[in-house]
Amino acid sequence: MLDIEFAEATDCGPVRPHNEDFVGHSLPGDEAQARARGWIFTLADGVGGQERGEVASQMTVETVLAEYDKAAAAENPSARLSRAVQAANSAVYEAAHGGIASTLVTCALRFDRATIAHVGDSRCYLIRNGKPQRLTRDHTVSNDQARLGGLTEQVARRIVSKNVLSRSIGVNMFVAPEISEHSLRQGDLLLLCSDGLHGAVPDAEIARIASNVNLQDAASQLIAIANQRDGGDNVSVQLIRVKQVEAVGMYRGRPYRIQG
Repeated sequence: MLDIEFAEATDCGPVRPHNEDFVGHSLPGDEAQARARGWIFTLADGVGGQERGEVASQMTVETVLAEYDKAAAAENPSARLSRAVQAANSAVYEAAHGGIASTLVTCALRFDRATIAHVGDSRCYLIRNGKPQRLTRDHTVSNDQARLGGLTEQVARRIVSKNVLSRSIGVNMFVAPEISEHSLRQGDLLLLCSDGLHGAVPDAEIARIASNVNLQDAASQLIAIANQRDGGDNVSVQLIRVKQVEAVGMYRGRPYRIQG
């Protein structure tokens, strides 16, 4: 069976008057739940410059977790996450009709797979053998232009619109999350974070610090360095280490164990 350990932390930072980030998770209560629905971790960042960003981020996380938990056992993680993200978007939109907004990154783990859904510029990394790989792409105006060939990646990282979101939770009645599925190996480390971390600390350094044996110490150190380097934003991080995986195959939508 999949076995993990995790740590999470969020911090207001030395400049912001309050924390507009929010993190949460939902864990299986027993082995049957672990096989049916697995684990889910969720992080959201209230959009800066909008009122009540902390309301939007908390509503986003709590709705995603609640909707994911309500799903039928036969529903696959991608479908669960898609429906949960749409429910969160509807909840935030109906609360203020576009007046509040949030980013979102969420990770569901089951068997030997991680399913990632995201909207905005909060990220998920896979750190394998100490090397970071981004599993998400930032939904920003400049990044979208670079992807379409209108800008080089180097220019996109420098221009003013690099922080202007092209997608977020709650701005419109519907949202298009990106959802992807990734195979896991024993020893893999997944890291979810807000832009307060990745905007201040390079990917390679994030991976080096996150690989600390003690995950809670690693989370605290990442936040401390982000605050020291920048300090102008809230900072949040979730770390999930894969201690053991269960190799499975799928037949007509049902998992079966692969003997190895």
